[in-house]
Amino acid sequence: MKLKLAVAFFLMASVASAFVAVTDWDRQVLAFERGWRFFRGDVAGAEQAAFDHANWQVVSVPHDWSIGGPFDEQAATRGDGGFLPSGVSWYRKTFSLPGGFKDERRLFVEFDGVMANSEVWINGHSLGKRPNGYVSLRYDLTPHLRAGANVIAVKTDTSAQPASRWYTGAGIYRHVRLIETADVRFERWSTFVTTPIATTANARVEVKTMIVNTSAAERVVRVRLGLFDPAGVKLDELESPVRKLVPGETAEMGENFFVRSPLLWDVQTPRLYRVSVELIEGERKGSGGEMMLGSELVEPGLRRLGVESVAFGIREFRFEAATGFWLNGKNLKIKGVCLHHDGGAFGAAVPLRIWEQRLEQMKALGVNAIRTAHNPVAPEFLDLCDRMGFLVMHEVLDAWHKGKRKADGATYFDEWGLIDVRDTVRRDRNHPSIILYSAGNEIHDTRQPESAKKTLASLIEVYHREDPTRPVTQAIFRPNATGDYKNGFADMLDVIGQNYREREIVDAHKANTARKIVGTENGHQSHVWTALRDNAPYAGQFIWTGIDYLGESRKWPFIAADFGVVMRDGSMRPRSYERMSWWSETPMVHLTRSMSERAPPPVDPGYETAAQIAVLAAQQKEPEMRSDWTPENREPHEETVDVFSNCDEVELFLNGRSLGVKGRVENARPRMWKVTYEPGEIRAVAKNAGKVVATHELRTASAAAKLRLTPDRARVQNHWDDVVRVEVEIVDTAGVRVPSAEPLVEFSISGPGVIAAVDNGDNASHELFQAPRRTAMDGRCTVYVKASAAKGRIVLTAAASGLADASIDLETLP
Repeated sequence: MKLKLAVAFFLMASVASAFVAVTDWDRQVLAFERGWRFFRGDVAGAEQAAFDHANWQVVSVPHDWSIGGPFDEQAATRGDGGFLPSGVSWYRKTFSLPGGFKDERRLFVEFDGVMANSEVWINGHSLGKRPNGYVSLRYDLTPHLRAGANVIAVKTDTSAQPASRWYTGAGIYRHVRLIETADVRFERWSTFVTTPIATTANARVEVKTMIVNTSAAERVVRVRLGLFDPAGVKLDELESPVRKLVPGETAEMGENFFVRSPLLWDVQTPRLYRVSVELIEGERKGSGGEMMLGSELVEPGLRRLGVESVAFGIREFRFEAATGFWLNGKNLKIKGVCLHHDGGAFGAAVPLRIWEQRLEQMKALGVNAIRTAHNPVAPEFLDLCDRMGFLVMHEVLDAWHKGKRKADGATYFDEWGLIDVRDTVRRDRNHPSIILYSAGNEIHDTRQPESAKKTLASLIEVYHREDPTRPVTQAIFRPNATGDYKNGFADMLDVIGQNYREREIVDAHKANTARKIVGTENGHQSHVWTALRDNAPYAGQFIWTGIDYLGESRKWPFIAADFGVVMRDGSMRPRSYERMSWWSETPMVHLTRSMSERAPPPVDPGYETAAQIAVLAAQQKEPEMRSDWTPENREPHEETVDVFSNCDEVELFLNGRSLGVKGRVENARPRMWKVTYEPGEIRAVAKNAGKVVATHELRTASAAAKLRLTPDRARVQNHWDDVVRVEVEIVDTAGVRVPSAEPLVEFSISGPGVIAAVDNGDNASHELFQAPRRTAMDGRCTVYVKASAAKGRIVLTAAASGLADASIDLETLP
């Protein structure tokens, strides 16, 4: 459920800070993110209201304290956690009740993610514990509130390690809010919008919600529903029958809309409709009635107690055994990537603009789908996928009963596994981007198939009960080793998913042509892509991974995994363009110097974890490639030039001389030339039907002379989720990047801005991300800038010894 908040703001004084309230008829959704007190370590009595936290650090949340480092070879997280710190931390915040708060109102605190093993208190009263750091939490503060100062305390604990195979972060790392409601209200995450009929001619939109009466009296209520098109124009309004709710009763209410010639949601045109659901109390009268606090009089005798607004898409999709995936009547290959939740230099507390910029890159590469590996993501990430037109495989679990690390999710699966799945599905099921639920990643329980089948059945039951509109898959782990295709386990799934071993899943379909199949995790090599391209039943693939991620390092000094199509700082790799040549429909060409031969497909090593990691590394391994024409050896010698293109033909030129024309390569390998090196310019010209549609050139660099700054945008808004990414390049006098130049670049800033983070994509670097300097790698690094005030001009300057400085101006916006 995605709440669309009004834009009117008012300031509410509090004891220790201020918060901003957004009025949404019955409810105030109060931003609750500034003025927290933070302490790293455990402190006796910190949950008590009277505890003195005056000497604690003042922070705003989202806040990932682990990303601040330092990197330590002896860290308990080891390579899994990027050699970054773990442990106990405390957060406390003092606040006053919203103005006019009365006994009939309810006040909740909502966390989108707290890492990990969290416990929350209000005025010394424990509200609950939750081990999973990725799930959203909500607690009712009402029974323990008091006039004057109130104190929320949160303890997080990541000290049990290793707890994950990738970097998790630590602390209150996602958004937090207070929510004030009436005592008759919408049940949390209960509003569910589906489109049982979705064609270009007609659509039926079904809206259901749950209303709960927490008051001590019988209440008379109805819901009024409004339907709005993608332009915000109101199309229709409906009202449910009146319902009397006794104290403690919860009732389902809703109606159906019918839409002619709907605008369908798809990956190219992700059009979003909106439904508003108003909760109305009372009987109609001929004259006006008295308004209740926090309500709005809508007509005589009726009062509006609440409203929720849900964005949704009208679309129809299905998986077919013979032909794969279909969206709105069109057969479509799912071209997906897996993404972990960290944002590189930002750790787990990722501004939304970082994800937007990353997804823009994925779109440009031809990616149309995301696998949320292997945990619930922030809700706003799914909002982005809805708006930008990505399909999503939604995954919650990396382990069931048999864990992969000492302190991972298997330690609490029995108590919390089904609850975590239930809550996350309820939270996310209105997102049109979600087409598939994954019941788990490489689950090791399958070694005991009968027990594993019982667990899978319980998970499928939860998925289908909470959302009967989506199929369930699983990222199966070496199914032939555990007999999953023969013992019935795989066929329990609506869509069979398998990691790697593409021929194996294709053969499984041939053995039973009723099976629907999808690749849930796949490597980068060309034979992997052609397995999808050339097999109609194979619905799609999700490449491991779209972007480099922190953790899952095999040894010191490496602090991150380099499996990404794109580097963690947003820099493109040569293989980024190879993927683009396969998946993008936009004409493109890109040339590289290949430094080694391409490896043959790896031999399958079997089931064991160590062997699996080895084959993963082999599957991801690419020949060393360089996107430059500046080799160390400047004497004449032979260079292998690989050219990636999706065009009919490519002609290669060296200093204006044609080196020949080459057409498409059937096995999706790059077009390759052996070239005798000479300095100057090498240029690739791509043609379709005899017309030039794309070009790419590389030039030989001379000595490094200056810095160049290139921002992704010229403006930045003054809020937590906005940030500007600035690429820093070391170039020669002609503006050619110098790949051998790796100086330390110092940054300074003036005006209403701050340096939020720095990076260079080097997975073996131990420089801090939160610093005003960074060493360049391959002639480049990255700096991220945030606004610190609503209006003004930021000046960012970069300097390095022996090079001319560079500066850019950025405008700040409210």
